[in-house]
Amino acid sequence: MSTAPTGRTGAPSVSVVICVYTEDRWGDILAAVASVRDQSYPALETLLVVDHNPALLRRLAKAYGDDGAGAGARPVRVLANAGPRGLSAGRNTGLAASAGEVIAFLDDDAVAERDWLLHFAEGYADPRVMAVGGRTQPVWASRRRPAWFPEEFDWVVGCTYRGLPPGKTVVRNVLGGNASFRRSALEAVGGFASGIGRDGQRLPLGCEETELCIRLTRAVPEALLLIDDRSVIHHRVPAAREQFGYFRDRAYAEGLSKALVTHSVGAQAGLESERRYTTRVLPAGVARGVRDALLGRPGGAGRAGAIVAGLAATTAGYALGVWRARRDGGRFAVADVPASSAGEGAAA
Repeated sequence: MSTAPTGRTGAPSVSVVICVYTEDRWGDILAAVASVRDQSYPALETLLVVDHNPALLRRLAKAYGDDGAGAGARPVRVLANAGPRGLSAGRNTGLAASAGEVIAFLDDDAVAERDWLLHFAEGYADPRVMAVGGRTQPVWASRRRPAWFPEEFDWVVGCTYRGLPPGKTVVRNVLGGNASFRRSALEAVGGFASGIGRDGQRLPLGCEETELCIRLTRAVPEALLLIDDRSVIHHRVPAAREQFGYFRDRAYAEGLSKALVTHSVGAQAGLESERRYTTRVLPAGVARGVRDALLGRPGGAGRAGAIVAGLAATTAGYALGVWRARRDGGRFAVADVPASSAGEGAAA
């Protein structure tokens, strides 16, 4: 039976933040919250942050017995995004309202395995660890991976991709939909940058967690950021995201976002992981696809072609993003994270 972790820093209290924006994901949201409630290492609280959707705010407040303002000591609190529309501001709202020593983030269309928080909490036994991420597995709407969809590009659908190191290892950045941060680190360096991340009404941008992680390690050079692939969540991939059009658009948007990051932190830090990915991981993926095609295996040619197309789309987005950043300044806002005024006792 799983037990709470022990270590020099003790067992940290963990607040879970789930950002939501549409009633179309009602069943997914309920399933995400239920998976947090079922954790072997109990969360101190779950905060549902609603992104400028009053109808969804009221519906969730009624479902979880909250008043819609996130007030009081409830296991599930419902909050309105206090900032501009978008995922970054929603996460910052959750950060500001949370009480945990560690803040974990879960996508609204994902469910966590029972020991998800346990393995996150274990990582913080080392006081140098400032962030711990996990492994995100796709759950395809069609019940199986499209034959043409390369594992090297699973980041397109918010999942762990081929090329990330296995096990428990130090990384440059964690992936935002399955990640946790030490609260004290975010209080020191600020929260997620607005104007760089996702907004449900816009092109699916990203990289806000990459920028935050680079900013964190620059401010705290001794900081360690980990991925522990025992912290597993299962992320639903709707049918629309199994299509090549979404694949292409998401890759292009990633290039745009990456350009903003590199404009802020410099190309050396902003593209450090991507260099290995593009020079080693992707060529190996193309080679596997070509080999499978020659052997008559289904999807081989499609995967090789998708890797080439995905890299081309990302590169095009990056080139345009660099030009725009140079022209417009490429600035985005970083939110302060206020110190929690709530108690930080262990979860009951």
